[in-house]
Amino acid sequence: MLHSLEIATTVVVGLMVGVEFSVAFVLNPILSALPGDSAVRGRAHGGRMLGAVMPFWYIGSLILCALWAVSAWHDQGAGLVVIAGALLIVSVIMSVALLVPINNRGKTWTPENLPADWQEQMNRWDRLHYVRVAIIVAAFALLAAAG
Repeated sequence: MLHSLEIATTVVVGLMVGVEFSVAFVLNPILSALPGDSAVRGRAHGGRMLGAVMPFWYIGSLILCALWAVSAWHDQGAGLVVIAGALLIVSVIMSVALLVPINNRGKTWTPENLPADWQEQMNRWDRLHYVRVAIIVAAFALLAAAG
């Protein structure tokens, strides 16, 4: 049972890392290179779509990590799982406190209602997202090492 939990947790967190990595280094650069108002429309749609899914994915990943840590408390890799869980907690707090407020504004934007500082807000979101990606990549690496 523990082995299945280790695999499930690693896969779920790994897929989340892949999605967030692709947002940071593939999707947003593609959207930013599109002409006209396509970038605003694309990022707003992405914010709505991923904003609906990612909270469950982050919390689900954290729950799986906690279950693994409790189940393997006396095993050799438990410390790595606990650290990975702590990093996932940091990523959730960072998301709720810093990224979600920007995303909530951005997902309502259209070319007609853009605030004057919309690019500055998107650049801030991108910078914060890079930090979050680094944190969850570290958590994933720790989970992979613990397994």
